[in-house]
Amino acid sequence: MAATASMTCQELVELVTDYLLGALAPGERERFEAHLEECEGCRIYVDQMRRTVSAVGALREDDVEPEARDALLGVFRDWKRSSRIP
Repeated sequence: MAATASMTCQELVELVTDYLLGALAPGERERFEAHLEECEGCRIYVDQMRRTVSAVGALREDDVEPEARDALLGVFRDWKRSSRIP
């Protein structure tokens, strides 16, 4: 098996959602997991993301106050608009 290029912390951060969803290609997953073996900071980060996804996934719509929901939706709309390429 050929050696794969190492992954940077920044690359890992950009791929963490796909990793947690099981959507990485096998080679990318291998690089991701190899980086985790070597980088304690990224292991902590991935663990925090797992716990966040688990906690947020347990929320029901009724668990969020209407004002908080509206504020969050506004932030996401603004973020989506600002991230569009003109």
